[in-house]
Amino acid sequence: RSSANRRPAIVDFFAAFFGILYAGGTAVPIYPPVRLNQLEDHIRQQARVLANAGAKMLIAPPEARRVGQWLRASGAGLDQVDTVESLSAIQGGATLHMNAAPDAIALLQYTSGSTGDPKGVVLTHANLLANIRAMCQAIDVRPDDVFVSWLPLYHDMGLIGAWLGSLYHGVPVTIMSPLHFLARPANWLRAIHRHRGTLTAAPNFAYDLCLNKITDDEIAGVDLSSLRLAANGAEPVSPDTLRRFSARFAAHGFRATAMAPVYGLAESSVGVAFPPLGREPIIDRVDRRALEEEGEARPAPAGDGAVEIVACGQALPGHEVRVVDAAGREIGERRQGRLQFRGPSATRGYFRNPEKTAELFDGEWLQTGDLAYMVGGDIFITGRSKDIIIRAGRNIYPQELEARVSEIEGVRKGCVAVFGIQNPGAGTERLVVLAETREKDAAARAALQARIDEAVTVILGGPADEVVLAPPNSVAKTSS
Repeated sequence: RSSANRRPAIVDFFAAFFGILYAGGTAVPIYPPVRLNQLEDHIRQQARVLANAGAKMLIAPPEARRVGQWLRASGAGLDQVDTVESLSAIQGGATLHMNAAPDAIALLQYTSGSTGDPKGVVLTHANLLANIRAMCQAIDVRPDDVFVSWLPLYHDMGLIGAWLGSLYHGVPVTIMSPLHFLARPANWLRAIHRHRGTLTAAPNFAYDLCLNKITDDEIAGVDLSSLRLAANGAEPVSPDTLRRFSARFAAHGFRATAMAPVYGLAESSVGVAFPPLGREPIIDRVDRRALEEEGEARPAPAGDGAVEIVACGQALPGHEVRVVDAAGREIGERRQGRLQFRGPSATRGYFRNPEKTAELFDGEWLQTGDLAYMVGGDIFITGRSKDIIIRAGRNIYPQELEARVSEIEGVRKGCVAVFGIQNPGAGTERLVVLAETREKDAAARAALQARIDEAVTVILGGPADEVVLAPPNSVAKTSS
């Protein structure tokens, strides 16, 4: 089902995806340009992706065909740019490949941050089926389930989790355009109500957007009691968002047990860990300094010296996870280390990128790039290993600071980047906070900087080395 009145581009996406598989090809979903002023960067980046994939044909909606022609002229190696409509008009001559080998490549999923060195995750038919089956077992998919999704189909959560998972089990799925959700977040909740959705999924920011943008009048009469699982993943999960969403929408029948923080990555097709069904989210409170300085997730009472971390589930059936130290040795509970996984959903590596593939593997185990600790089989993600800022002997996790600064009035929510800059003279990293704002008045900007420094001081015991106030759209974002 589609929420649009006319035939939308997503319907053509379905036809193109299966047409490629029936032709014995490999599907390579890429995302459309987000803004016209970023068109040049988009074409440059996607040309690198297409060249790495060795793509010969680009299938695009009619309105994006010109972009496709520009990509063809960019040296990406394309032989043909076409639409589903024109390809559908071709009569005869097709040979259908109905029995693909399990280890044949079905999909190349390029990671959302792919830029100069594209990383196309190789996913076979066997990988996809294994992950779909494991996720569906974890959430106990039923014949009367209905999935409601606005997630983009060019990323794994929407493509594999929402669409292919529903297709495999033959349950109805309602797919909205992401823009339909972003323009009016209430459309998502109204679609769940209208179609009696039982399953849905989104990154944390989407639940936050519902809290900040939806008025009570917009969802008067909306009933969310049909939902039995609302997966929250693909980016850091905020404890505050979990609590506020459940509290705000309880009046509309939403149950706290439906909110399911999950963990996954493209290198495992999509899913790695899901929480047990019917369990309210677990939020662990640990001593910040013990975690930063000793790598120990020591339980702590509430206060400025504590940090809250959400449990993101347990390994899917047939899959395994572990946490290891810098030497690759598995470590015990409540010890922070590098998170690894293995199982039938795991990729064999990155397409035509042996160097990055070698970095991915530790024997049979694959690196997630995330730092985590475990308690009772649950995974608690503490941050990306490459994002950690080392300052005065402390490991600083930027996500917590970004979330706190985003809450300050005058700062554009979700438009904050906290990062470290090498400072060789001091032998440590300088901490920089970059925050977008529309504020132009000098006195108001000075007051905003002071509030940001105060927020950072509450968490770290001292201010940032530099606070940069930038105009809207300064903070670069990946397609996801």
